[in-house]
Amino acid sequence: MTLPLFFFYLFSTIVVASAIMVISSRNPVHSVLFLILAFVNAAGIFMLAGAEFLALILIVVYVGAVAVLFLFVVMMLDVDFAELRRGILQYAPIGVVVGVILLLELLLVAGSAYLAENTRALGQVLYTNYIYLFQACGLVLLVAMIGAIVLTLRHKPNVKRQDIAAQVARTKATGVEIVKVESGKGL
Repeated sequence: MTLPLFFFYLFSTIVVASAIMVISSRNPVHSVLFLILAFVNAAGIFMLAGAEFLALILIVVYVGAVAVLFLFVVMMLDVDFAELRRGILQYAPIGVVVGVILLLELLLVAGSAYLAENTRALGQVLYTNYIYLFQACGLVLLVAMIGAIVLTLRHKPNVKRQDIAAQVARTKATGVEIVKVESGKGL
């Protein structure tokens, strides 16, 4: 068994296992973390296939989008973090191992000299031939982000908010109140 074949089997096994954990996990936070693990290992498979740019885009875009999804789920479901923090030390060794593996993968990617040529050629095509589609994708992501913020916005009753219409409609009579205070009765 060659080394690339070994890593292909390793990455694909982790992708399949983490995908199963995404749909079988009861905690939404755990599901999102397993989804991030699946994306990172799918990026490793892309690296093995020679598609370095796709691997990096998978990490940057999807893992970044999953981080936004994670915030969205936390804001919508009001996850109790006190309960999650109770058992954090029992998962620390596994977290350190996963972190070291991800660091080694990133160092291997950074050391690749072929990456610069492939990325430059893809960037040249992307920013010349497909610039309008690229900008449209950016606009769709912006609208999705604004939609997520609007959906999770909650108005709390004890928080003062700015009322622009009332500020614009203010006159001298409503903006200033003159009060006569008798001597010795003030603050």
